[in-house]
Amino acid sequence: MSVKIVISPNEGMFLKDPQSSALGRKILQQSILLINEIGFEAFNFKKLAKRINSTESSVYRYFENKHLLLIYLVSWYWEWVSYLITVNTLNIKDPRQKLRIIINALVSATFENPSVDYINESILHKVVIAEGVKTYYTKKVEAENAKGFFRNYKQLVTLISKVVTEINPEFKYPNAYATNLFEMSNNHIFFAKHLPGFTDIELKERKFDELEKMLNYFADKLLS
Repeated sequence: MSVKIVISPNEGMFLKDPQSSALGRKILQQSILLINEIGFEAFNFKKLAKRINSTESSVYRYFENKHLLLIYLVSWYWEWVSYLITVNTLNIKDPRQKLRIIINALVSATFENPSVDYINESILHKVVIAEGVKTYYTKKVEAENAKGFFRNYKQLVTLISKVVTEINPEFKYPNAYATNLFEMSNNHIFFAKHLPGFTDIELKERKFDELEKMLNYFADKLLS
C-alpha cells in the first residue's frame, strides 16, 4: 500500500523538524538503519554523522540527544500504525470485523510505505521491537509523559480499546488488552526469530499469517 501521509511527532522531541530538510530526512533514514545494525547502546551521533557524511554538530541541530531521536522514531511508528487502523476501519460497522482489521494492520504495518522514502517501516519495526521499550523504561518517563511524548501510543491504545469495548462492553480491561495486543504483535515476531521457546508460532520469510491467526485466537477467547 502506498499512501501520502504526514506524520507529526511531538515538537518537544526535536530542535528542528527533521522532515523539513534533506539533511533531516537523511538523519531519520540512516539512524533507523544504523540503530538496527549496531544497537541503540552502541549508536551515537558521531557514528551517525560519519555515516551521512556530515558533522556531529549538524545532527545536534535537530535532536538534543539520541534518546529523543529514538522517541521520535518510535512515535513515528505508533502514528503510522494508528493511521493504518483508521483508514482501514473507516466504513466498517461490525466491531469484530474491525478488530480483525486492526490485528491485520498491526502485522502489515511492518511493510514499507514507498511514498515515504526516508522511512523504512520494515527496519523501523525491528528497531521498535528491539529498542522501543527504552523510550519509556527510563527515570524521566513521567516528565516526558507530561510533555506529551507518548501521546501517539495513547492514541493507538485508545483506537483499539474503543473497538474492544464495542465488542464486549463488560470487558474490564480494554486498555490493558489493547496495549498487550500491540506489544504481542511485535514481541512474538522477535521471539519466533530469536527466542522460539517463548512463543508457539513460526515465521516463514516475511509472512506473518500464523502471528495474525494467534492474535485473532486470543481475541475470540478473551472477548467472547
